[in-house]
Amino acid sequence: MNFDLEKSYEVLERTPAVLKTLLINLDEDWLMNNEGTGTFSPFDVIGHLIHGEKTDWIARTKRILDFGASKSFEPYDRFAQYEESKGKSLLQLLDEFETLRKNNLTWLKSLELKENDLDKQGLHPSLGEVTLRNLLATWVVHDLTHIAQITRVMAKQYKEEMGPWPEYFRILSF
Repeated sequence: MNFDLEKSYEVLERTPAVLKTLLINLDEDWLMNNEGTGTFSPFDVIGHLIHGEKTDWIARTKRILDFGASKSFEPYDRFAQYEESKGKSLLQLLDEFETLRKNNLTWLKSLELKENDLDKQGLHPSLGEVTLRNLLATWVVHDLTHIAQITRVMAKQYKEEMGPWPEYFRILSF
């Protein structure tokens, strides 16, 4: 499928509601467990998404539109949520994510981006030149990846209780 900004909005707008519906009022065993050292729990993922809303997608869009490839993106701290989420409840995080995403998409839509805008280039600190189209497509895939990650982590909580069935569930082997 070719990148389409309107189709991207369909996913980006739904992500907060999908996550809220999936996670709200679940026991902490579903929310706080992960896949091992260096991996995210569902709680951690929400914090990670919030950090991205604050420092990644919109900041990098602005950098591309303002400076092109002449000024590199700021490096992204994939683990900043550990400190930023301390003392917050899941509901606080979900509400914050929902507000940030709504505001970010309102701003992005206000730009009324054209096809030639999507081809504008920016400079990623490790990947090199990327287009705004690349960045925005990655934002959509990032959301979908973390939704899949959350469900995978949750599914693995019952893996040992499934008896012989895990071999039939590919989600448990990733």
